[in-house]
Amino acid sequence: MRLGTRSSNEFIQYLNKKNDEIQQIFLSKIIDLIKSVNVKVMLGDSTITEQKTFDPKRVNDFYQKIIKDLKDWSIQDVSISNNDDIRRIFTKFEIREGNYLISGHMSIQYHVLLYYKPDQRVIEAQKELSDIIDLTKNKEKQMSDNSDQFVLDRLKEKGYKDFDHQKLFEIFYENDEFREKIYKEIQNEIEVDFQELSIKKNKLIKELDNLLVETYQTSPVLIDDTRLITGEEGCLCTFDIEFIKNKTKEGLFDPRKISETVKENIVKRLDEFSHMLES
Repeated sequence: MRLGTRSSNEFIQYLNKKNDEIQQIFLSKIIDLIKSVNVKVMLGDSTITEQKTFDPKRVNDFYQKIIKDLKDWSIQDVSISNNDDIRRIFTKFEIREGNYLISGHMSIQYHVLLYYKPDQRVIEAQKELSDIIDLTKNKEKQMSDNSDQFVLDRLKEKGYKDFDHQKLFEIFYENDEFREKIYKEIQNEIEVDFQELSIKKNKLIKELDNLLVETYQTSPVLIDDTRLITGEEGCLCTFDIEFIKNKTKEGLFDPRKISETVKENIVKRLDEFSHMLES
């Protein structure tokens, strides 16, 4: 049973009230933790601009502090999921009271936006990369335009004069060593080393990747599991209570059968969590 779900039971209504209080405290903490600052970044067209971002580490540290103080609970370490441009920081925890399991979940979901550092080297590297791409494209076209005739000429020089074009190219593609030699001669003739250009291009791409900077954005709102799964920005703090029967967890149970002692302990656990959030 997810706390916050409508119920006619007086005890569940009381727990729902406790849950609402926890969620509001949690949200106020998150709002403070995700306060944004302006940072200077560079766009792909070399324009310098300002972008708002927050520090996810502050949320991570907050979660770490909470689970450290959750004595007697079974804890799932704080984790960060990474799905394209969406990230999630979350932790889960649970404790058993009698035949009932209380499980909690804290999570925040945010988007990651990539920009370049405002560094002159970004412009220089982009120019170098553009020049290499243009040169490679032009030389490949030149190589394509000249290669057929070049291959035919070399084959004829080797004595293959009385074959039609189709047969000559069959000979060319059946001889790996000869084909590699011809390709090398074509490259030499057009005065370009494609392998060297490829190495330079990969180095520049890697250098530009290292000049990227991440910025983070989220929304100061509470969301539910469904909105979390669909990738919406926001934070989540939920509690579930399940009945354990024959080692199986059941979400549907009769709250009237919960003993007074267990009820007191469940309330105590929620109050303890609420106090930890506030501290």
